Amino acid sequence: MSRPPATVFLERRSYRRRRLTDAARMLPLVGALLFLVPLLWAGGDDSAARTAAGGVFIFAVWGALIVIAGALSRHLIRPDPDRAPDGDGAGDTERGA
Repeated sequence: MSRPPATVFLERRSYRRRRLTDAARMLPLVGALLFLVPLLWAGGDDSAARTAAGGVFIFAVWGALIVIAGALSRHLIRPDPDRAPDGDGAGDTERGA
């Protein structure tokens, strides 16, 4: 009899960080799709009102994308606790003269 396959366990912090990274990668695509939504609205007799509503919708989506991107970047800017810091100093921009 063979053993059942071992389950893959990911630490909660690294799993959450990967999901936030995935969300940050998907945000431009979702934003582009949301910008196209007003094009789907059928133009009827009241096209001026539809144009105004479309402009408000696009502005609201734009503002929401800014807020969501800011929140994601705030969480992603924290150093990853699973990665060891590089000790070679290759990434340092300040050097003593």
